[in-house]
Amino acid sequence: MASCTGLAHCKVALAFAVIFDLVGVMVLLAGVFVPLEVKGRDFGDLLVYTGVILVLISLGGWVMWYSGNIEGLATSKEMGHIGNAVDRIARTLSRKMRIHRGHQGP
Repeated sequence: MASCTGLAHCKVALAFAVIFDLVGVMVLLAGVFVPLEVKGRDFGDLLVYTGVILVLISLGGWVMWYSGNIEGLATSKEMGHIGNAVDRIARTLSRKMRIHRGHQGP
């Protein structure tokens, strides 16, 4: 069984992503299944759109959490090809987040 000790970085981003996912799905389902009418106007569509937007915002948290947990990847020189811009940005963000939190890695 693999150990998950390396996945503990960026707990705030993980909490952000999970909370926005849960709230977004609850709001979306409420918009679909709960008949919400105020003074003859239906607000179900508003809840559906709001739920979808919250889930999309949570994707930013998932990306930040995932990029903050990237460790032990070979550099582009070790892999034998030039790394792309996304790899460089993810590694830079990950290093800055670790240094900012006081975890100075290799």
